[in-house]
Amino acid sequence: MREPSGTYREVQLSRPADVFQYLRRELEYADQEHFLSIPVNTKNAVIGVHTVNIGTINQTVVTPRDIFKTAILSGATGIILAHNHPSGDPKPSPDDKNTTRLMADAGKILGINVIDHIIVGRDRYFSFKEQGLI
Repeated sequence: MREPSGTYREVQLSRPADVFQYLRRELEYADQEHFLSIPVNTKNAVIGVHTVNIGTINQTVVTPRDIFKTAILSGATGIILAHNHPSGDPKPSPDDKNTTRLMADAGKILGINVIDHIIVGRDRYFSFKEQGLI
């Protein structure tokens, strides 16, 4: 996965569909779950894209420390979470919902807004923001 560089600042992710298009090529057909964090600045310009964990065909484990480490070090004001579902169905599991709530709560404590959590499926995505769950 990509690492931070100055070229990211040219990419602005304003809508969930933008995030899906930005990540789709790398995640849509992956055969394992990949959990990514995308720290952004105040204008939602990408600071970096970080692979937090690569799991199995149906799960990956992440902690707030893993998620927010690069956001803190890069001076991000917000973060977008993303992972894929190898099954192709982006419907969130109960664990996905719990993880999102945990990360949103941790972000509030740290002063880093969790802007969205996108689940990438085949030709479609699920956005916690669009569904009013974040």
